[in-house]
Amino acid sequence: MAELSAATQSPSVSSSSSGAESSAPGGSGGSPGACPALGAKSCGSSCADSFVSSSSSQPVSLFSTSQVHDLIFWRDVKKTGFVFGTTLIVLLSLAAFSVISVVSYLILALLTVTISFRVYKSVIQAVQKSEEGHPFKAYLDVDITLSSEAFHNYVNAAMVHINKALKLIIRLFLVEDLVDSLKLAVFMWLMTYVGAVFNGITLLILAELLIFSVPVVYEKYKTQIDHYVGIARDQTKSIVEKIQAKLPGVAKKKAE
Repeated sequence: MAELSAATQSPSVSSSSSGAESSAPGGSGGSPGACPALGAKSCGSSCADSFVSSSSSQPVSLFSTSQVHDLIFWRDVKKTGFVFGTTLIVLLSLAAFSVISVVSYLILALLTVTISFRVYKSVIQAVQKSEEGHPFKAYLDVDITLSSEAFHNYVNAAMVHINKALKLIIRLFLVEDLVDSLKLAVFMWLMTYVGAVFNGITLLILAELLIFSVPVVYEKYKTQIDHYVGIARDQTKSIVEKIQAKLPGVAKKKAE
């Protein structure tokens, strides 16, 4: 009788064990993202570590293109106004004072604000007998270290632009294309007159004013501006073609 009861109970035991195996994380019926041969806790930690390592390998950019676009097109008036006002004040200060004086005054102003706020919070905590801790603790705990991988990504991205600039400089100064070199010569000749009227800081101020004003104006009057720019581009192209036709070296190169 004992053997008969054991024989009758064995199919149920085997079926339950097979069901448990099919529902296990490493089984064939598990989810495709499960980690095989690991427990639930180990699986979660290992999958999280793999996700962090894969996400950290991607390059991180400080400012995205959309953020810069929203900034110069005044999508957020408060943010753009703050950036525009701050940079304009710094440039105007550099136009009136030396770089050392401007940097020193900026650092002194920042230290005055932070030290005053630190002392104020310490006095408030002493009067109220509270233990809130350091007022800048949340910012002190922020990890601002730059990993070697992110540093190499930034260097590689910068090297691409540097190599392009070097190739362009060599091509222009060694006169690979005569017309392009003449364009550079004419532009530099015009810049001598600009340099006689404006200095570098003044040009930076004008550049900032143009950056924060021209895109908005262009967005508002896009159709009219494109029409007149197209006319000017066609006329410039015809003039350049006439000049190229009169240059023997360029005409021979085109014929080949």
